[in-house]
Amino acid sequence: MDRSGIFAGENPFEIANNWLDLAKNSEPNDPNAIALATVDDCGLPNVRMVLLKEIEQDAFIFYTNYDSKKGRELIASGQVAFVLHWKSLGRQIRVRGSVEKVEGSQANAYFDSRSPQSRVGAIASRQSQIIKDRSVLQGWYDNALLENGPTPKRPTFWGGFRIYPTEIEFWADGESRLHDRFRWIRKLRDSDWTIDRLSP
Repeated sequence: MDRSGIFAGENPFEIANNWLDLAKNSEPNDPNAIALATVDDCGLPNVRMVLLKEIEQDAFIFYTNYDSKKGRELIASGQVAFVLHWKSLGRQIRVRGSVEKVEGSQANAYFDSRSPQSRVGAIASRQSQIIKDRSVLQGWYDNALLENGPTPKRPTFWGGFRIYPTEIEFWADGESRLHDRFRWIRKLRDSDWTIDRLSP
């Protein structure tokens, strides 16, 4: 199977990192934005944009409020999917797999790296709850600032999710809509990868 050029290599996480690094030079805003899909207790999908914060040796990480709709759905199902798409490069990466929480020192370090205003905002926002108007949100922010100070520590309801893929697909735009698609798939997160070329 010919996987030369941008698809070369046996480690899909290294390929994903290379593509993301390249996108940082061509995408004007948030090259690490992913469309994250979860399912509710009826099996109905939900999709929203979040920011991918790290690609580890065998996983992807993003951060959120655990009490948000996506947080609750991820904790309940343990399953997730996302897509990274870069129009400037004509490429995308699709991922499916399982999740676990990222807490402790790793989550603390990321939270502390955020701006003080973002940290206060993360504490203030009761994510996904219905509110009457913006003044409610501002009131929560003012209270969070008063109670926690201008540089608060990570609250227990906020942290990361580590995504362990069982499927990763790399897609690149091709002439005459003959796109290139390669899929890495494995049954378990510590299994060996099987790599297939897919028809576009």
